[in-house]
Amino acid sequence: MLNVTQNSNSLAGKCAIITGAAHRIGATIARTLHREGMDLVLHYRSSGTAARKLQAELQSRRRDSVTLIQADLHDTAALPRLIAAADDFRQHLDLLVNNASSFYPTPLAEADMAAWDDLIGSNLRAPFFLSQSAAPLLRATSGCIINLVDIHAERPLKDHPIYSIAKAGNAMLVKTLARELGPEIRVNGVAPGAILWPEQGLEEADRREILERTALKRAGSPEDIARTILFLVRDAPYITGQIVAVDGGRTLQQ
Repeated sequence: MLNVTQNSNSLAGKCAIITGAAHRIGATIARTLHREGMDLVLHYRSSGTAARKLQAELQSRRRDSVTLIQADLHDTAALPRLIAAADDFRQHLDLLVNNASSFYPTPLAEADMAAWDDLIGSNLRAPFFLSQSAAPLLRATSGCIINLVDIHAERPLKDHPIYSIAKAGNAMLVKTLARELGPEIRVNGVAPGAILWPEQGLEEADRREILERTALKRAGSPEDIARTILFLVRDAPYITGQIVAVDGGRTLQQ
């Protein structure tokens, strides 16, 4: 009888880049992957203090397992430097998590080019060019890419037209990269629903209405997102080009 060890899909010693990793969902993804044995390149833009605190927390559990890199993802020319950081750190790359995102309302009458450039830049342009830069290293390890999409890629969020457009492009990015980069590289996405409320701009009544329209009648947690990413990376070798909605059944209703 074939003997398959439990460690056949171990992530120990593998290396991941996580963008926007200093706090919120990004930090939870980092903790989850690190706990599974991955070494991490954590990107941040302006949250240096939070990034260094997270690095210290993780390295107290496993020395020399986390490195930081600061970058503005709107600077497309600087994006290859993030990938080079992984090559310098561990001489290989197994996973790119495109997590960083800008999010705020842009009512149609008030939307301007600055908001367009910011929201399209962080949610679509940067993931595309980071994936392009990461492809050679990921091919060498049969690695994968995970994008943080959004349920509003399919159902536009009122007063957020640019964000919704950007996430719709991000969803197509998952699918087209899966075609372009297969068979060596798998590309998937995770679409959160009510996981963490925006840091501003959402009234309590709006929150109650959103939860009432989910099948599970409750908010999810960042851990729900991180566990789904872990599944796609570790346990789903025959899944690519898919976007998993982690939304408590929110998209079952209008």
